[in-house]
Amino acid sequence: MIINLAVTAASVLVLMLVAWAVGVRRRRHDGIDVVWGLGFVLIGVVTAVLADGPGWRRALVTALVALWGLRLAWHIHRRNRGNPEDRRYVAILARAPGNPNIYALYSVYLLQGAVMWVVSLPVQYAQYGAGIWVVVPFGVALWLVGFVFESVGDAQLARFTADSTNRGKVLDTGLWRYTRHPNYFGDACVWWGFFVLACHSWPGLVTVVGPAAITFLLTRGTGKPLLEKSIRDRRPGYAEYVERTSGFFPLPPKKA
Repeated sequence: MIINLAVTAASVLVLMLVAWAVGVRRRRHDGIDVVWGLGFVLIGVVTAVLADGPGWRRALVTALVALWGLRLAWHIHRRNRGNPEDRRYVAILARAPGNPNIYALYSVYLLQGAVMWVVSLPVQYAQYGAGIWVVVPFGVALWLVGFVFESVGDAQLARFTADSTNRGKVLDTGLWRYTRHPNYFGDACVWWGFFVLACHSWPGLVTVVGPAAITFLLTRGTGKPLLEKSIRDRRPGYAEYVERTSGFFPLPPKKA
């Protein structure tokens, strides 16, 4: 397992250096959002090769993380294609004290690589050891709930923004009627599902740091707070939407 952790860390480092070089060449760094999903796929595949767990569990965990990561990468690639660089990365590089590209290397790529490796700990440990199998149905069920919320929420938002008549409006139908961030809620569920899969033996409890970290980032860090701040400035009806709609967990909307 220690060798596995070292190899996956090295793999993530190489991936981030390559992604940074591509970003410098393209003169935009929002491609890291596409690499985010692909990095987890890389970690899952590398671990599947090195791990000593049952073949069916290694195949299951790798398939789940690949399905999640590839869908997310394709969705973000399609969303960003033909559009200006994500304003978040423009703002980050505007704060660069020196060379913006060097600043991007450690403040965007290496930082996200470190977070990626920590978040992936359940995916890595879940592929080791024999343990008990009873956690598998619960982990897969939680993963499935998250995957449905994330993929359906992304699809609903993509259709909404593609319609020019919705410009300046707020999406408050479908899953977005019950939570302001169905994709973030789904993402968190996916990683808590991987954590359950890693709990086939008691040392897997240590990997709780992975889903805890991603949930914190989505709800209190670079996810919901930053996104909602920019939306409030661009969509006049968003404040009212916030008043009646849950910020994370899906709940019935409040009555006016």
